[in-house]
Amino acid sequence: MPATIYDIAKKASVGIGTVSRVLNNHPNVSLKTRERVLKVAHDLNYQPHAYAQGLARKKTNTIAAIIPYFTNYFFLEVLQGIQDKMLTLGYDIMLYGLNENDPEQFETYLLRATQKGRADGIMLFSLRLPDDFTMKYKHINQPFILVDCYHPDFDSITVDNKAGAYAATKHLIDLGHKRIGMINANPISPPAKIRFSGYKTALMESGLSFDEKIYKPSRILKYDGFSREAGYDSMIDMLELPKHELPTAIFVSSDVQAMGVLSAMRDHNLTAPDDIAIVGFDNIELAQHIGLSTISQPMYEMGVLSVGRMLDRLSNRNGSVTHTLFTPKLMVRETCGHYKKNTTMVNN
Repeated sequence: MPATIYDIAKKASVGIGTVSRVLNNHPNVSLKTRERVLKVAHDLNYQPHAYAQGLARKKTNTIAAIIPYFTNYFFLEVLQGIQDKMLTLGYDIMLYGLNENDPEQFETYLLRATQKGRADGIMLFSLRLPDDFTMKYKHINQPFILVDCYHPDFDSITVDNKAGAYAATKHLIDLGHKRIGMINANPISPPAKIRFSGYKTALMESGLSFDEKIYKPSRILKYDGFSREAGYDSMIDMLELPKHELPTAIFVSSDVQAMGVLSAMRDHNLTAPDDIAIVGFDNIELAQHIGLSTISQPMYEMGVLSVGRMLDRLSNRNGSVTHTLFTPKLMVRETCGHYKKNTTMVNN
């Protein structure tokens, strides 16, 4: 049976109030008594209950994070940055993974995370916030930090998805491609919707028409379509077009989808860039290993910054709302090739 503060008090010959003050670092305890209580607690292998400590201190050193799904490479790399930063600061992270098939789960997790003593602050990732979000949560005690999503009333850290998609498509145009398709995720997803906008803008500004035949939003909605399976399925659908209607290049809305796209091409004895050039989005760790040209967003850095922003907000609840917008960078590798003669590119 785990040791309690009553066990510590009995063995140290002090009252439980004294034990509580020592464990919560209260100043009104003599050094000799403090050392004796801490030694007894160590000898008994006492483990304080985080929830009870939080109530006593009005601080939990825990941050809650609500994330649509854990298996997406983007979130894994962002979470790595969060975890590394939190470890250096002595904070813990409490993860809530949303089931996309249960729309009420978001509200349930918010209610849990905002319970007194559970978490000091809350991070929200890539979520479509309900219309009444501000009215319900702006005035609660815990601050919110939004990562990969935006709301004018809350601190946010995002990537310029439109600029990234525009850069990917414009690069393919500059290589000489005239028929450029897109394989998208679920178009209802905010990143997918914005990346589609960047793709279309690049086409229009270059005088190229948008062709619905070579635009494939995901038919597989698991993980909002940001999955290898979704990319594979969309590419198989694309390859059913007559050969003369196929695109010569494709912008894919995520690297993990691009892996499925390349797999579907291999199954049809096609290669990138010889048959179809491919550019993805994210620059996950695997992208470099498979030579995937992509748009790089600073996922790890976003995680680290989100923790710093949370600590700033915890120490200054009434400060001005801040919004950080990262500009993603084009990483040119093997899968988009040199379509135009004498075109110079830098390989990364």
